[in-house]
Amino acid sequence: MISVSNVSMRYGSKVLFEDVTATFIPGRRYGLTGPNGSGKSTFMKILTGDLDPQKGSVVRPRKCGVLRQDQFAFDAYRVLDTVIMGNKPLWTAMEERDRIYEKPELTDADGMRLGELEGIIGDEDGYSAESDAAVLLDGLDIPESLHERKMGELQGGQKVRILLAQALFGKPQALLLDEPTNYLDLDSIHWLQDFLNFYDGTLIVISHDRHFLNSVTTHTADIDYETIIAYTGGYDDMVMAKTQIRATLEAQNAQREKKIAQLNDFIARFAAGTRSSQVTSRRKEVERLQTTELARSNIARPYIKFDQARPSGKHVLEFKGVTKSYDHPIFDSFSANVMRGEKVCLMGRNGMGKTTLLKSLLANYPGLADPEFSLDAGAVTWGHEAQVGYFPQDIGAILADGVQHGLTVAQWLHQWKPEAHHEDIRGILGQMLFRGEEGEKQTAALSGGEQARLAFCKLILTQPNILIFDEPTNHLDLEAINALNIALQRYEGTVLLVTHDHDLIDEVATRLWVFRDGQIEDFQGPYAEWKGKHS
Repeated sequence: MISVSNVSMRYGSKVLFEDVTATFIPGRRYGLTGPNGSGKSTFMKILTGDLDPQKGSVVRPRKCGVLRQDQFAFDAYRVLDTVIMGNKPLWTAMEERDRIYEKPELTDADGMRLGELEGIIGDEDGYSAESDAAVLLDGLDIPESLHERKMGELQGGQKVRILLAQALFGKPQALLLDEPTNYLDLDSIHWLQDFLNFYDGTLIVISHDRHFLNSVTTHTADIDYETIIAYTGGYDDMVMAKTQIRATLEAQNAQREKKIAQLNDFIARFAAGTRSSQVTSRRKEVERLQTTELARSNIARPYIKFDQARPSGKHVLEFKGVTKSYDHPIFDSFSANVMRGEKVCLMGRNGMGKTTLLKSLLANYPGLADPEFSLDAGAVTWGHEAQVGYFPQDIGAILADGVQHGLTVAQWLHQWKPEAHHEDIRGILGQMLFRGEEGEKQTAALSGGEQARLAFCKLILTQPNILIFDEPTNHLDLEAINALNIALQRYEGTVLLVTHDHDLIDEVATRLWVFRDGQIEDFQGPYAEWKGKHS
């Protein structure tokens, strides 16, 4: 069990949460929700003990599994050792045992201590630790060939999955996971969902994956209105309950305001007359009914709507025999035709070649081709009037010129359509939550989520008839991801989309390119049909 009592946190004049008291019960799985900047990660750090609250106290169990965000802290350690470190009592005992055995001669005290340490190691399942760690790593797609490697030799996405295995290791009484699905492919996300659904401790998880939250969580702790409110159910249940509660409060306030207006009208008409006792009575009633100002919600929902300046031809894209390899084949002689209005989702485990295929298709497209990338073989032909808008995985790359030249958000956006009116620029920025002075913010100062929203602004402004997205949800909060989902469903142009977001795949895609075992399956249909065929 984890409990917090009268916890408060603010930065300057901004209150994140005030006097929060809550209990997180074993056997329940809590989603910690709220928009970017609401204080989710801050609250999680308070729960883990990495940050002290400005006020209040926290009680936590002895053994907590925590997803660490520092990818470089374990670079000197083996992958297996990094996972085992998730059980601190076990790892401490193993380290002390090894230090004793390194002594040239052992004393009687050393022998006694070794016996105590072996007892701790046995109690903590230390004799099966490496095999238990290997099972976790396998589920998270870290192959056995990497288990003996040093962390410093691995890629960032692999490190994140190993740190997730570290958090899950050792049967912790509580799991505190901040964005555990980042850098996970869909298969790994599904494995994690199954693992967490059988976990019987206290789980608190931050995620921007709506399907993941709905599949895993039994309760939702929502940071809003300068407090944390607990709801029963997953994310969608919370949104429904929260909307109903807010609507009820606002309706009650509207009735009270109407009653106050009627009373004030009576007071104004008869204040100077003979009905002074009735006037006094109504003044007291007004004081009693004065509307208590509702705390302001910190949720901000962007409005995304992709239009086409003009439609493309019927045949959008044709490619034949596209081949690419590095130290091993990525894909060999893949061919396909894409028709106007199709929404193709590229699915598969990390490292299978999804981004490489997008780069291959853009290899001869003016302005979007990577100069350092070339096809091994094959031909790519874009159709009549094909106008491509591209959202790369490295979103910072498309803002590099703005950073280099010191451009503001508005200046950077305006350069993509110089003839656009300033009112149009401000309107699009406002849709994506760059309101007022936010439009004068330097591009160099933008967070990952702000960079993503600005990239959407460019696509809204330039109105391409083909949209290519490579992992667009990485830096978005749930409100922005939901807005993107709706926008892509309504978009009348053509979409190529790489994502591990289950709901985006399920609700947007009309066609799938599935990467597995060095092959690409071209499935003509939505995800539900593909899943039914392969279940």
